[in-house]
Amino acid sequence: MMRAASSPVPARLRSRRRRRIVGRMSKVKSMTGYGRAVFSVGGTDFSAEASSVNQRGLAVSVSAPPEWMPEAERLLAPLVRACAARGKISLVLRAGTGNAAHEAELFSWDEEAVARTLEKMKAAARRAGTLFEPTAEIYLRLAEHCRARGTALPAIEDEAVSAAVAEAAASALKNLAAMREREGAHLEKDLRERLARLRDWAEKIREASAGTVAHYRDALRARLAALEAETDPDDPRLLKEIALFADRCDISEELTRLASHFAQFESCLSEAESGRKLDFICQEILRELNTIGSKANNAAVTRCVVEAKNEQERLREQVQNIE
Repeated sequence: MMRAASSPVPARLRSRRRRRIVGRMSKVKSMTGYGRAVFSVGGTDFSAEASSVNQRGLAVSVSAPPEWMPEAERLLAPLVRACAARGKISLVLRAGTGNAAHEAELFSWDEEAVARTLEKMKAAARRAGTLFEPTAEIYLRLAEHCRARGTALPAIEDEAVSAAVAEAAASALKNLAAMREREGAHLEKDLRERLARLRDWAEKIREASAGTVAHYRDALRARLAALEAETDPDDPRLLKEIALFADRCDISEELTRLASHFAQFESCLSEAESGRKLDFICQEILRELNTIGSKANNAAVTRCVVEAKNEQERLREQVQNIE
């Protein structure tokens, strides 16, 4: 039988806050989240905790009391895989619900069993001629496996028990998914703001590059005049030099592709499971900015490119959190 975990925030306030933050259902999901559910089976209280962090692919981990493994993993791993497409997701089942007094009563470490096991491990190490120095982790693991339980756990093979465990796990995963969606809505808002700033920098680059060729032409003529060289404004060699410079520093194609990347990025924010695609577009945005920077013969353009690359880096860092 499951018990829903209590929340300190009234439902009315939670719903009002959610409407204010999200405003609409976002398809962007974060890879970071947490969900919890508590349940009781066989007279023992349990908690199910689901958490997720960033991961390039999907990695699933299920942990449960030793008496329930590996059956719990076979039962619950498919549920975990079904709740997300990317991320490192952990589902942990624990006997007890966080009440220290209750858990102390439920469990006690069998110190004699731990000591006997350690002696056996030391003897095996001596026979093998290997140095054995027990660490805190070894003590903790031995205590976990050699503990005396006040009340035996119900068998997870029992249909009613497995159903209760699966229901609690599903509830925790549902809460996890809800948090990932809420986080995703915040990330989408931030990504749209950063995209708008990138578009502003692209427009500033366009404006700063507008007079580059004219400035070079005037500077070239001024240098020739300083050398007291007789030049015809229509001299083919002069015109060819100006044309070659104009071709080398032309960034119109890069700006056009940038505008296309921005539009694709914005479109992906309305798609589900778009994290990988958004990451690829971020790389393409950086590639175009690098090309513009290499062509820049204008200090103002260079400054704008540096600022735009900084904003692109912040954009990509946020994209790493998207499912």
